[in-house]
Amino acid sequence: MASFDYFVVFAEMRTGSNFLESNLNAFDGVTCHGEAFNPHFIGYPNRTEVLGITQAERDVNPKQLIAAIKAERAGRETVISGFRYFNDHDPRILDTILNDPRCAKIVLTRNPVESYVSRKIAASTGQWKLTNVKHARSEKIRFDAAEFEKHAEAIQNFQIRILNALQRTGQTAFYLDYEDLQDVAVMNGIASWLGVPARLEGLDKKLKKQNPEPLEDKVTNYAEMERGLAGIDRFNLTRTPNFEPRRGALIPHYVAAPESPLIYQTLRSGPEATVRAWLSALDDGKDLLEKFNQKTLRRWKADHAGHRSFTVIRHPVARAHAAYCERILPASGPNAFPEIRQNLRQHFGLDLPEGKLGSDYDIDAHRNGFKAFLAFVKANLNGQTNLRIDQAWSSQTGLLQGMTNFLPPEMIIREEEMAEELVRLAHKVGLSNPPPIPDQTDPHRPALEKIYDAEIEAATREAVGRDYDSFSFGNWA
Repeated sequence: MASFDYFVVFAEMRTGSNFLESNLNAFDGVTCHGEAFNPHFIGYPNRTEVLGITQAERDVNPKQLIAAIKAERAGRETVISGFRYFNDHDPRILDTILNDPRCAKIVLTRNPVESYVSRKIAASTGQWKLTNVKHARSEKIRFDAAEFEKHAEAIQNFQIRILNALQRTGQTAFYLDYEDLQDVAVMNGIASWLGVPARLEGLDKKLKKQNPEPLEDKVTNYAEMERGLAGIDRFNLTRTPNFEPRRGALIPHYVAAPESPLIYQTLRSGPEATVRAWLSALDDGKDLLEKFNQKTLRRWKADHAGHRSFTVIRHPVARAHAAYCERILPASGPNAFPEIRQNLRQHFGLDLPEGKLGSDYDIDAHRNGFKAFLAFVKANLNGQTNLRIDQAWSSQTGLLQGMTNFLPPEMIIREEEMAEELVRLAHKVGLSNPPPIPDQTDPHRPALEKIYDAEIEAATREAVGRDYDSFSFGNWA
C-alpha cells in the first residue's frame, strides 16, 4: 500500500513553486493541479474547473475537491496527485490537509526579503513567469518596512502553524529551500519520498529565473531597507545570489602523483595541464594515478601516510576565457561543446561560423565573442537558460564546496603563486628537489591580453561574482 494518497506543496508567491510544480509534473505518475484552493480562481487563472469540480462547487464544499484529487490515483499505484497551497488560500481546508497523515507535505521556503522584493517587481512589471530570458522585464522597487513586516509575519505564522500541526500529529514533511530547486537529485528525492518510481535525468528549464541580481541592484532605498531590518543580517542581504546546483565531491577528476603523497583536486578551466605535468615530473615522469572513486581514494589515502591534498584556483577572467577558448571556439574535438556553441550562436549573439574559425576571426571578433560568452555564463549561472551549468565555467566556490563533502583541500593555491606554493608543498612531504613551475601556466593568456579591458572585467564580475566575493579577487590586470 502506498504511504500517501495525495500531496500538498506549502509555499508562497515568488518562492519558486511554479518551477517546482513544472518539475513534479515532469515525473510519470505525478500531477500537480496548481493552486487548487486559491480563492480567486481554481487551479490556474482562467481555468473553470479541476477534475470536474467547478470553482463555485469548490467554494460551497472544498472537501469534494480533495476527494476528487485522491480518487484520481485510484487503481493506479504509480500515480499521485496534489496541489499548491499558500497562506492566503481557503482556510477551511487547511486543518483537513494538516491532520491527514495520508497527505504528503512538501514545504518550500525562500528568504522572505527576496520573495518580497520579487513579488513587488512582478507586480510592477506585470511579469509573473519567464520562459525566455530575452523577454525579461526588470524594475527597481522601493522597500516599505511596514509592508514587509506584514509579509514576513504572515509567512512566519503560517510556517509555525504547519510545524506545530506536524508535531502534534506525529508527521514529517519534505522541506526544501529555493536554492534546492536547481538540484535534480533533490527532485528525484521528492519522487522517492512520494513513492513514485520515475526519475528525472534533468530539470525542466522552461521557466527561467527572474531578476537574479543582488538585492542591492533591485531596491531603490537599499540603505533604508538595511536600517529597517534593525541592522541585523537575519535575511542574508549581502550574499551573492546562487542558483548553481549543489555539486558532489568530483572524485573522478582527482589526480595523484605516481608515488609521492600528493593529490590534486582539479578545477576545470584552470592550470590543469601544468599541475599534471609537475606531479608526473616529481616521480621521474611516471604515469599519474587517476579515475578515482571513493573506494580507491580511501585506499590511496591509507597507502600514503602524511598525504597532502591541494587545488589551484584561477582568476575568474582568465578561467572564463580558458573555458571559452577550449569549449566554445572549437567546432569539434574532445573538449568542445558543439551543441552549446550552436545555442550561443542562435540565442546569445555569438558570431562564430558553424565549422572551423576562418581568417576573418580577428581580435575584435574574439573580444565580441568572449563578451557574448560572458553574457551566457551570467544567465546560465543564474538559472535563466535551459542548458546545463557545466563545471568548465561554474563557480570555483561551488566546486570547492562539493569537494569538502569528502576530501577538503588542505591547500587552495592561486595560479600566480604556484611557483612558490607547490615547491613549499613538496618540501612538506619530504621532496627536497621538486621540479620548477614554468613561467607561463595559461596558454590562452596572450590572446586575453589583447582583448582585456574594463568592460570584460565588469562583465566577468557580473557573471561570476560569487568567486570574487569568496576569494577577494582584484582586477585581472
